[in-house]
Amino acid sequence: MVRGPSPEPMDEEIIVLLDEEGQEHDFTLIEVVEVEGVAYALLLPVQFPEEGVVVLRIEKEADGQDVYVIIEDDDEFERVREALESLDEDD
Repeated sequence: MVRGPSPEPMDEEIIVLLDEEGQEHDFTLIEVVEVEGVAYALLLPVQFPEEGVVVLRIEKEADGQDVYVIIEDDDEFERVREALESLDEDD
C-alpha cells in the first residue's frame, strides 16, 4: 500500500544527516511515502540538487526520534522504486 501526497503541501523542512565521516549534509524533505506499512523519506540534497532524490527508510529509536536508514536490500529498494513510479503515473 502506498500513501500518496498529503492534501496539504509540507512546509519546507531541512533534514541534517551525518555521513560516515561525521560531516553534516542538508536535505530538503520532499515527501514521506508509505510502502507496505513502512515509511520512506524522499530527500533532495540542498547543496547539490542535480544529484537527484535520495530515498531513505524512516525508523524510530526507542526515544521516538526518527532515524533515516539507507535501503541496502535490493528487493526492498525495487518495491519502493515501483511504488514511487506508480505514484508518478497517478499524477
